Amino acid sequence: MPADSESVRTWRPLGVRVVGVMISAGLLVVVAMAWFGFDQETRDKFTAIQMLTILGFGLLAGSVLYALMRSRVEAHPDRLVVVNGYRRREFTWPQVVAVHMPPGAPWATLDLANGETTSAMGIQGSDGDRARTAVRELRQLLNEHSAPEQ
Repeated sequence: MPADSESVRTWRPLGVRVVGVMISAGLLVVVAMAWFGFDQETRDKFTAIQMLTILGFGLLAGSVLYALMRSRVEAHPDRLVVVNGYRRREFTWPQVVAVHMPPGAPWATLDLANGETTSAMGIQGSDGDRARTAVRELRQLLNEHSAPEQ
């Protein structure tokens, strides 16, 4: 493992991951119980197309849940990486001006030097104190990296 990997700080949403695992497990249990609850005659009436359709919907639901669960914010020594669903964006520290998460906001927002903003779904407002702590830590890192070097 590279030496600089120790200095990487990662924030992930806890609530989203817990709910994603619970929904995935619950959906799997319900589908399995329904399938095995059918008598053999009913199961035999399913065509290959119908089975593939059910499998496709399951994969679609799984991919959406996985996209939400993989969201994160990573602070590296030279950059900030924001993963929202399947989109990954990297910013150098000077590109990030500020971090905001007002009360009631669903997730943190990064203000960028070019005047744009971007969501940081790895820090979810629904995580409460955990999210507020993450925003404080990220602000502290932002201040450290924006301070003039001596």
